[in-house]
Amino acid sequence: MLCGVGDDAAVVRSRPISVTSVDTMLDGVHFRLHEAWSTPTQIGWRALAGALSDLAAMGAQTGEAYLALGLPEGFTERQALELVRGSQELATHTGTTILGGDVVSAPVLMVSFTVVGWAQQQSELVKRSGALSGDLIGVTGRLGGAAAGLALLDGQIESGDCEAAALQRVHAPAPRLAEGRALALAGSHAMIDLSDGLATDAGHLGRASGVLLEVDLDALPLERGLQAAAARLGRPAWELAAGGGEDYELCFCAAAKDRERIEQALREAGGVGVSWVGSVVEGEPGVTLLLRGEAQQLEGFEHRW
Repeated sequence: MLCGVGDDAAVVRSRPISVTSVDTMLDGVHFRLHEAWSTPTQIGWRALAGALSDLAAMGAQTGEAYLALGLPEGFTERQALELVRGSQELATHTGTTILGGDVVSAPVLMVSFTVVGWAQQQSELVKRSGALSGDLIGVTGRLGGAAAGLALLDGQIESGDCEAAALQRVHAPAPRLAEGRALALAGSHAMIDLSDGLATDAGHLGRASGVLLEVDLDALPLERGLQAAAARLGRPAWELAAGGGEDYELCFCAAAKDRERIEQALREAGGVGVSWVGSVVEGEPGVTLLLRGEAQQLEGFEHRW
């Protein structure tokens, strides 16, 4: 950074390849602004996490972030500072520098981050369009925690029905930046972050690559306590894991020969682990969700309240 907050514009020393993403969250669509649902600090963290997750999905190294805030009537200066503080906590944790932004009046709270990541060369980055027939499909971490956490906040289940990890997924998600970088360097062909749920996001990979992703629902890695939460909701756990969004894990495709190398790279990147949940085949581009060999119909997560 050569020039940051306090001047009319930020000035940074660039690297050969820049990677930029914009992510916007609105009260009533992506979160609810009241203490029982989320605090301003949690909203600030979550908004930056959503944007940084896009950089993780490309395998980019994080760099700078710019925050645009739309503040509704009654949203106090103290609340605004708490929101920025939440964003700064995650920025510090991930090595991101918040270099400025803008503040305007708005009908509802709007939090929009523009993030910039970097790479030395284009070949270090992973797009959605590189999946090949014969590839394995992998996901990092565990799935379904955010869906359980959202159900708890919405009053559909009680606190004893899911573990603290579920609320952590909602309030303080962890963008998989180190894991995304490791996957890119280990040879992943295509990658996406799971913000809208595996049922939707795996389909994006398939259509972008012109191939069919066959996902084995029995192989999905479930968040701790998800089975109990799903039972209380009267839904199968795989439905929450594949259809629930905002886990911010990574779904990727890679050659079978690179399986061990990828597993080792992820262990070295942070230890969240990888689960192999299917394979890429020739067919109508998109995704097929299989449960004991039978295709299942499932839509991903819709951001609305």
